[in-house]
Order: sequence, then C-alpha cells, then structure tokens
Amino acid sequence: MTTVAIIGAGPLGRWLALSAARAGFRVLLEDVMPTNLHHAQELLRQELGPEALGNDSGSGVAFVSTIEDAVREADLAIDCVPDELESKLEIFWLLDRMAPPRTVLATPTTRLSIADLANCTYRPDKCVAIVAEAASLAAGVSAEILLRTTSRTTAETVALVESFWRRLGFAPRFEMDTAVSEQ
Repeated sequence: MTTVAIIGAGPLGRWLALSAARAGFRVLLEDVMPTNLHHAQELLRQELGPEALGNDSGSGVAFVSTIEDAVREADLAIDCVPDELESKLEIFWLLDRMAPPRTVLATPTTRLSIADLANCTYRPDKCVAIVAEAASLAAGVSAEILLRTTSRTTAETVALVESFWRRLGFAPRFEMDTAVSEQ
C-alpha cells in the first residue's frame, strides 16, 4: 500500500496526514472547506517542509478539492467526518462509488456499527472501523489501536490496515463487530 486518501482536514485529518506522510505514505488530503485545507497546508509545511507537500512522488502530502480526486488512486481511504450516522452513511456512499474496487474504507467511530455501514456498500469485505475518540487518536494518547471488522472482512483488508497502523507506530488489535447480524 502506498496511497492513503484522508477525507476531512480537521484536527484528526491533519494528524493522520502528518503521521502517514512521516511513515512514508503518499497522502491525498481532501476537505470541502477550503479554510481547513489551508490550515492543514500551513501545519504540514511547518512539520514536513515544503518539499513534502504537493508532490506526486512516492510519499508526501497532496491537497485535493474533491473526494473523487482523493480516492482515485487510494489503497486506503479514511474518512474524518463527524461520528454521526447520516454523515458516515453519506461519506461511505460517496467513497464506495468513487474509489477503485481495491480501496479499503476505514472510519473512526466509537458509536456506530461497521457491519451496518459496510452493508450499505458494494465492498462490505473492505470496511474497517477505527474504534477511538478522534481527540485521543490525534493526540497519540495510546500505542494500541482497536480496529473493528465484520465477518465478511477479508484477510487482505486486515493485513493492509494492520500494516498501515504499525507503520504509524501503533499496535493494532482487532475485534469482530457483533452489533448486528450480517447478511
């Protein structure tokens, strides 16, 4: 995996973009609010240096203005939208339709069922929940990260997500989402 799309350039999105770029990933950061992208660009320029921004090489951060541009080449797409059902359903719908079939969809949530969200996509085998409060994740509070899968999640999906978090310095722990019965 080399390309990570991050949807949302708020505090969590900025932290993920910074961490992923430092770990050697190519990052495409998108936000509907130009102000958020501007703040992210300033922060990342300070932290990474101007040479790591906007390049098309194998690593660094590029800023894009549409979800489609963010996910076009993504191996992993992480949304950083509010942890509300309507927001998550909308973003999963968009990501599912715009990303290539190989793209894994990951979402930070503490309240929602990844099985429910995955069942609303054409790729339920490629959906994973990041079970963490956005604020604590962005602060790097814990070295362990809980990731929730479904009974349909493939071994390849688990391996890709596990590799991503390990390169960011976390110890991934997986558990099955048992909130609903899957179809």
